[in-house]
Amino acid sequence: MSIYGAMRTGASGMAAQSNRLGTVAENIANASTTGYREASTEFSSLLVNVSSSSYSSGGVETSVRYGISQQGTLAFSNSPFDLAITGSGFFVVADPSGKTMLTRAGAFVPDDNGQLVNAAGYTLLGIPAAAGGASGLVLNGMAGLQPIVVNSNTLQAEATTAGLLTANLPANSDSVAAADLPSLNAASSLSTARSSMVVYGDLGQEIILDIHFAHTATPGEWEVAVYDAAGRSAGGGFPYSAAALAQDTLVFASDGTLDAASPASLSIQVPGGAAMTLDLSRMTQLSADYTVLEVNADGNAPSDVASIEIAGDGTVYETYENGTRRGTYRITLADVMSPDRLNPITGNVFEPTSMSGDVRLGFPDEAGMGSVVSGALENSTVDLADQLTDMIEAQRNYTANSRVFQTGAELLDVLVNLKR
Repeated sequence: MSIYGAMRTGASGMAAQSNRLGTVAENIANASTTGYREASTEFSSLLVNVSSSSYSSGGVETSVRYGISQQGTLAFSNSPFDLAITGSGFFVVADPSGKTMLTRAGAFVPDDNGQLVNAAGYTLLGIPAAAGGASGLVLNGMAGLQPIVVNSNTLQAEATTAGLLTANLPANSDSVAAADLPSLNAASSLSTARSSMVVYGDLGQEIILDIHFAHTATPGEWEVAVYDAAGRSAGGGFPYSAAALAQDTLVFASDGTLDAASPASLSIQVPGGAAMTLDLSRMTQLSADYTVLEVNADGNAPSDVASIEIAGDGTVYETYENGTRRGTYRITLADVMSPDRLNPITGNVFEPTSMSGDVRLGFPDEAGMGSVVSGALENSTVDLADQLTDMIEAQRNYTANSRVFQTGAELLDVLVNLKR
């Protein structure tokens, strides 16, 4: 056995234990770092040529591994912008230069532009809610992702584009003469049922629509017409000063539901607003009084944002002072086949490598991705008790390896002194 070989083996062991102490020190320093993943030092033997007549000692080499796939415990907070992930996936963030990274550190706060930025200066990315679901997302790349912006100090107004009316039309209602049906605007007696609903124009102004139903001479057939309430006569109804905004014929089947051949919606051009689709698919004609079961429309009057909510599926909602709730953005998550092979970067972020696999994007609660928890942060996965135990082991092992080196040095002194 070579004395120098024994000394080199001892030095190799000391270097390996130093690396282990380095990871322990990093773990203890980041025990309170949000989303931090515990590092560990893995050892493997390093052998040299061995024969039956002599032995040459080898050494040990180390590699550092991060338990990135581990789930940390959640600590709850009072901020809706503190975000955690339960399950698989990472937030997609960008540094000031626009380079994208992955992270589990979700301590975000709005900056002066309303963008959500975490403690390391990385901006949270997603897509506008109007872009839709997976059809608006590039599944294997970051194209189309935008900084998520939350505005809580501006007035917002939204025009109505969709509405719903669900009601029962009386099956035993009197019919209207066929000659009077084309206009439905001759006399109030022509309308057997009427409802009004509030919609919103482009500037958030309230507009009232009158919806009239008239039973035709054909069983199961109803004429429906929509008017701008601003055009009502002095008597409060027919005749209106302007033609109907929309008009069609509903046909009901023998069981009282809409026939398959009947139109299920009306397209209405709201005065001073957008084109609106009124859903009538749940209308019925039964032997009961005219009864409205549900009526609603989207859009809102000018209102300030009262609060921001982030749902488990990653949708960012703005809730206005008038009670309207609107989805603005959708947080995207990313994942790889081997998360533990991601490369850690300063700022508690990770970048993909050839060993981790390609990035796959998706939405929370979909396609195996985890859920987003608002008002919570994911703790570090470091267990201080384990780290202190590893520290003692590394210290003892380092001391033992130093004894090997020291013994080799003493033997070398004996060998040198033989010449004296």
